[in-house]
Amino acid sequence: MTDSPNPQSPIPDPQDDRIESGRLLFAGPAAFERGVVDMAQLPDAELPEVAFAGRSNVGKSSLINALTGRNKLARASTEPGRTRELNFFRMGDRLRLVDLPGYGYAKASKSAIGRWTALTRDYLRGRPSLKRVILLIDARHGLKPDDKDVMDALDQAAVSYQLVLTKGDKVKPTEVAETRARTAAAIAKRPAAHPEIVITSSETGLGIAELRAEIAALAAAP
Repeated sequence: MTDSPNPQSPIPDPQDDRIESGRLLFAGPAAFERGVVDMAQLPDAELPEVAFAGRSNVGKSSLINALTGRNKLARASTEPGRTRELNFFRMGDRLRLVDLPGYGYAKASKSAIGRWTALTRDYLRGRPSLKRVILLIDARHGLKPDDKDVMDALDQAAVSYQLVLTKGDKVKPTEVAETRARTAAAIAKRPAAHPEIVITSSETGLGIAELRAEIAALAAAP
């Protein structure tokens, strides 16, 4: 005779397992691997990769540091446009994170900006190990025309991307909810857009565990 289920026993939440998988991944080794200014310098594509894109000063480096729990892994700056190469960070033997040059503003010549843009475009279009682009949007401002141009390019290249609202602590909760709703509506019919939008803050930790879980799932995918 088998025991009947205990009605008082809690039902396991699959989200708990996802959160724990994300915690374990980002609690492991993390190190800067290399900066790339030419496609010939790319590391071997033996690990899955998740790339971070967004307008200059949207907080890419700060978010990478928050995810990994390391304050100085990625060099954050208050000066827009400081990331001028593809920066690769290796998470042990599980995953690479890639910090892409920001778009929309940079104190540099048009020729230099053109080189970064072409390098980023070539990487996004031709990298077989790229699992997803995390496209960062400032929660205070929402989608801008430059962001929509990038989404157009990712849709055309059939590169999966997920929108993440940064600096969520700088906006009232009601305003963040409205921005999230507008953003969700804007991507609803975009073929390469992942439907889940994550609200984050690198300062308070808002959404960091949830984003780690999303990335860990990509690292584990075949």
